[in-house]
Amino acid sequence: MNNDLSSKALLSGDNPVEGARCVIDGRERVFYGGYWIRTYPASANSLEAKKSLIEALTRRLFNHTEHGLNIPGSRLAEARQSHEAESDPALKRVKAGMLAGSLFNRAADIFRNLVELQACGVEINSRNELMRECGRCLLEAMELGHCVQHRSGEEGIDELWGEPFRAFTMPIEEFYESRYIKIGQTKRDIDRIADAMADTFAKIPAFARIEPLVRDFAQAARVKTETLRTDPDIFDVWSRMVAAGERLANFSPDEDVAAIPDRHNVSDGLKLIRIGRDLTFFITRARTPMPKSTQEYIERCRVYLSTGRAPTLPTPLPA
Repeated sequence: MNNDLSSKALLSGDNPVEGARCVIDGRERVFYGGYWIRTYPASANSLEAKKSLIEALTRRLFNHTEHGLNIPGSRLAEARQSHEAESDPALKRVKAGMLAGSLFNRAADIFRNLVELQACGVEINSRNELMRECGRCLLEAMELGHCVQHRSGEEGIDELWGEPFRAFTMPIEEFYESRYIKIGQTKRDIDRIADAMADTFAKIPAFARIEPLVRDFAQAARVKTETLRTDPDIFDVWSRMVAAGERLANFSPDEDVAAIPDRHNVSDGLKLIRIGRDLTFFITRARTPMPKSTQEYIERCRVYLSTGRAPTLPTPLPA
């Protein structure tokens, strides 16, 4: 078996089914979307475990979306009133995100208090009115998620907004399984960006040496995508990705080759490489695919290869 356990599972004579599991180098992995993905043991499906998971997902959400959305749950009424009274579409979009943030925090507040009541011997079940209110808050926040952009401004990440609600409504083990599927899709986008970058710049003499750096960075990004921050390996995994990204961003074309007349603007090419590096970081840290941004980057590479200039803004895709 290929030692690059994060690469596509193109194994001779072996066609694993989706969800198949096996132990590779002492670690269990699950197969989704053409990749063997590192698994982690799911916590017991208790109220305490769900509380911790929802709080972690909410923190992750605020970490990857635009600034200013982390509104305390205690200000929910204010956030709702401000959103409902707003008529300007641009302001209303931002206020929708602020309302969603307050709803997420209100749900976390409710869950936190329910766990404390349960520790005191109070029976809590799904029919409890506070549990129902928690679910309503998470559902409404998820529905508002389409108004929110990724911190980069590239696009929204609706998947992140739906995760706390899914963690609330499904068993933890089932939630983990849904995350593995998304990680497979995330790895796919990382490879699509790397393929576009490598295929584009391999055809341009000044950038002919860059493909190994692209592939090394993509491999490090795939490994980071499947590695939890609590994993002991994270120190090596994260540092390798950062170092690989720095090597890629600092790539210098051969001066002798770059001096040869060519219709490809070298400065535009270097900017396009850094944009691809940054987009890969965004996708990897969020552990969620960004299909719109990925496709736009692929199109920008295509335009650069054919015209010699990289579009300043993403090229509009066909409807």
